[in-house]
Amino acid sequence: MDGAHKEEEKWDLVIQPRRLWFDLHLRDLWCYRDLVGLFVKRDFVTFYKQTVLGPLWYIIQPLLTTVVFTVIFGKLAGIPMDGVPPFLFLLAGNVTWGYFAGCLNETSNTFVKNAGIFGKVYFPRLTVPVSVVIINLVKFSIQFTVFLCFYAYFIARGAAVRPTFLLLLLPVLIFQMAVLSLGSGILISALTTKYRDLTFVMTFAVQLWMYISSVIIPASSIPEKYLPIYMLNPMVSVIEMFRYAFFGQGVVDVVYIVVSWVVTLAILSGGIILFSRVEKSFMDTV
Repeated sequence: MDGAHKEEEKWDLVIQPRRLWFDLHLRDLWCYRDLVGLFVKRDFVTFYKQTVLGPLWYIIQPLLTTVVFTVIFGKLAGIPMDGVPPFLFLLAGNVTWGYFAGCLNETSNTFVKNAGIFGKVYFPRLTVPVSVVIINLVKFSIQFTVFLCFYAYFIARGAAVRPTFLLLLLPVLIFQMAVLSLGSGILISALTTKYRDLTFVMTFAVQLWMYISSVIIPASSIPEKYLPIYMLNPMVSVIEMFRYAFFGQGVVDVVYIVVSWVVTLAILSGGIILFSRVEKSFMDTV
């Protein structure tokens, strides 16, 4: 009887410790895709249910930031912006950077913020940062629509901007931003479980990263001898390609694009591996 009973037992999922560095169980993410959807809905409703303007903040924030940057960097500092109207140039940078920074900030405290849930029930921990990337994609879509409205307005006013063939690669650029922000966020999240100081450093670090990512100062303004070093920052290539796609202006080179993707994939791989190693013991340190 006991032997027959054991043969009839079939388990849908077997939970066991991960011993190998590359034993990542990424397939579990697909099995828990419904949970990812619930996290997306939860984050969207929770964040805005007590606000008066709700999702309008998605529009107000980049517009106010762009206005301030236009006055300070465009009018007062007189930074050259590749012949593109300063407001449109800076809005493009803010919209693209906003998606990356939003994902990075929210995924970088995954373990600390969700310690209560992680300590009670099993599910793939990567579902949480993946849901953050998706919910921020909704935010990006709204802001991108606003950018397109201003883009059409400036073209109607005779601005010297023109779309290029790189518009076809826009989904690839968005995907790279998602991959880079996910990898960077979970890498920092894993380190934060042991080095809590990173939580306080993140705001400053993301702000500093923005200033060296071509959001305000175009890559064309960087001295040629320093440009290869500057382009090691993968977000520079993304933003430059985004602007070139819509404006026909920007530093776009196959070598820099390849380097950007190599750095992006390296960060993602390192982040997933470290995240997977930390998740089995983080409750002892959080």
